[in-house]
Order: sequence, then structure tokens, then C-alpha cells
Amino acid sequence: MQSPAVPFGDLRRQSAALRAELDAAVSRVIASGWYILGREVASFEEEFAAYCGAAHCVGVASGAEALYLALAALDVGPGAEVITVANACMYQVVAILQTGARPVLVDVDPATHTMDPQLLAAAISPRTRAIMPVHLFGRLADMPAIMAIADHHGIPVVEDAAQAHGALLDDAGGRPRRAGAWGTLACFSFYPSKNLGALGDGGALTTSDPDLAARLRRLRMYGWGSKYHTAESGGRNSRLDELQAALLRVKLGYLDSGNAARRERAAWYAELLADTPLILPADYPGHVYHLYVVESARRDVLRAHLQSVGVGCDVHYPEPVHLQSAYADLGYAPGSLSHTEALAGRILSLPMFPELSRAEVEIVSSAVIEGLSR
Repeated sequence: MQSPAVPFGDLRRQSAALRAELDAAVSRVIASGWYILGREVASFEEEFAAYCGAAHCVGVASGAEALYLALAALDVGPGAEVITVANACMYQVVAILQTGARPVLVDVDPATHTMDPQLLAAAISPRTRAIMPVHLFGRLADMPAIMAIADHHGIPVVEDAAQAHGALLDDAGGRPRRAGAWGTLACFSFYPSKNLGALGDGGALTTSDPDLAARLRRLRMYGWGSKYHTAESGGRNSRLDELQAALLRVKLGYLDSGNAARRERAAWYAELLADTPLILPADYPGHVYHLYVVESARRDVLRAHLQSVGVGCDVHYPEPVHLQSAYADLGYAPGSLSHTEALAGRILSLPMFPELSRAEVEIVSSAVIEGLSR
């Protein structure tokens, strides 16, 4: 008898648990009659900045917009280079290219799947205007090492923190610091499936630089310094709306408990899959498991088996940016980012969300063990 299906994710469960509070937030916004850049956005910005440990937060339309606006605020443009990685989705490369700058791609540490600081140091040139590490799957990049290199060269760092809401890492002094409080700027997505997800698109930037925060507020709204007065060119219409801000304020109150639930489910997987040949994600206290990503030399066989028995799974991400046809002109040949390319053929994401039950994790784990035996 086939076991019940297990979804890769299920946003309905979270919304159902918070339905009364979400409904109240929606009603509050409708009753206010103010739907763009009002009290809800201002309150969420204050609350999320405080949560991250940053002085300022600026809400924008999406995580992708946050990445572009961060670079624009730093005056990254034609002739500049921005160093990033190729194993995340293409959003950061798209943002770099939108500014007219050139993405410089470095390989990742195969153990953490994040930017290798040693390769970062070697990639810096006189044209480097920003460094954009990606906090992947809920784990922070090696920010103490990255920040030390960036500070030595006087280069701003833009954190891509779209998968790391609430993630922590100790700084050089042993103090835990959240994603969003490390770089010159940090960019967040509130896509519904994120650890802190809206009920639609949304994004934000955090910074402790008041001048950058002020500039971002201008750039997100046409470049206006005041209503109908354009203070600078290059602005766009990129605003977090009142409704999403109100919903995010509700869900921010549950972020830490949701992250704790993700860590608990990761521990269940680690227990149940300990005797398999899978490479399991290395745990550390600040990991918030946006995704639970395992590695297998027989990934495609395992994936096909899981799909055949109704277990949701996915690959994040199957084709590194530098090997995609749209970016062939960046000049990276196959084999140039060896760890990135090897991981793309091995990684598999298993179901991971706070409402996932122990029984469902056991079903997934049993299906994985069965698939590996084929």
C-alpha cells in the first residue's frame, strides 16, 4: 500500500493557523483607506529593522527589486564589477546586469554551498564596486571572513538574504548577528514560500547607513525628494504596499517559532537518514533551514522515485547561472566553477516547512531510503 502523499510545501496550513490575525490585518488596512506607503509599511520597516539588528529598513516591491536598488544606491554602473556566486537563482546576476555592471562569479565552498572567501579575495580587481554573497538555503555565508576581505579593500557588501530571515552567525567577537546586519546593505524577499513570506510579492532592504536608507526611499519612488520633485535620476516605482506590510507584521511575530520548527524537522531528518549514503546539510545553531538540501550521487534516480510515490521534492538549482544560454557572453566555460557544477548534479531539496508533521518526515525518509536502494 502506497503511503500518503507529502507536499513539498503547504502555505495553506500556515495561513489557516494565523487566519484570524491575518483577517484582522486586512480589515485594518481596508478601513484605513490608505494603501500605499502608510502606517503599516512604516511600522513594519521599524519592526523588521529592529529584528535584524539594523538601524533602517526600506520596503520595496520584491526581493529582485531590492537587489537592483541596493546596487543603484551604491552607484554601481557601467564599467563596474560585482562579485557573486553562480549556484543561486539568477536574480542577483539579473540585478547586476540591469545596472550595466559585469557579474564576476566565484566558486563556492562545497561544504556550505556559499561563497568561498579565498576565491573572493582572488577575484577582486580595481573595477570591483560591490560584493554580493548569497545566504543559501537558510545558512549564512562566511560573513566574518567576507567582511574582513571587503573592509580591507574598502568595498561595500550587499547581502542576498532572501533565504535567511532570522539566520544567525557569530561575528569575530563571538556575538550572534542576524542576516541583514552584516553588510553595507542587505536584501530580503518576502515571496510567500520564504521563512517570512507575504501573501504576494514583497521585499525590503536593511542598512545602518542613514544616507543610504534615505537614498533608497527616494529611488523606490521615482527618485522623488518630495512629492512631484525628482531629486535624482534612476528612480523607479518599487514599493511594498500597505496590505502586504500588515500581513508581514503578523507573520514576523511567528518567525522565530517557525524557524525553531524548521530546525526541529531538520533534526528529525538527520536522525532518520543518518545511516544512508546521503550527504546531509551540516547543522549549526543559526541555520534556519529555508530548504532542506541533501546530496546524492544518484540524485536523479532518487528524485524520480520520490515523485513516483507522491513525495514532493525539487532541485535548487539545477543549472548554474554561468552555464545558462542567456549568460554565455559572461565567458565562463564548463568546468570553470567546478564545485558549483558538481553540486548542481547532486543536490535535492526535501519537504521542509514548519507545519510538516513527524509522520510526514518519516514517510519522506522511508521513501528516500527505498529510493536509494533501487
